[in-house]
Amino acid sequence: MTDPYALTRAAVRRAFDRYETALVDNDIPVLDELFWDDARTIRFGATEELFGYDQIRAFRAARPSAGLDRSLDRVDITPLGPDHAVANATFRREGVAAVGRQSQVWVRFAGEWQVVAAHVSSRPI
Repeated sequence: MTDPYALTRAAVRRAFDRYETALVDNDIPVLDELFWDDARTIRFGATEELFGYDQIRAFRAARPSAGLDRSLDRVDITPLGPDHAVANATFRREGVAAVGRQSQVWVRFAGEWQVVAAHVSSRPI
């Protein structure tokens, strides 16, 4: 049986990997580019609730750039159609006794994949 969404899965994985590299490198222009520029975009972080692209952008510009390195344990991309997908990942940071968890809803707008909702949390191990 052929996977009808294999191309979507691969495209979102490329966008996810680009986001991951930008996150660890604190490449703010790329991070901003990969989030939908809309007041309805949401990002829930470990300590913050950000509503709208402007709040997300301001948070990224103000956050410290140290301690962003992490290693991914698992990434699952679930296409919901040709233009929508959910990415879920678990990750670890050196010296932190917790498993990080990240979920993102990706939508393709005019051929470009962007995050419309994201949630980051962790649990102690």
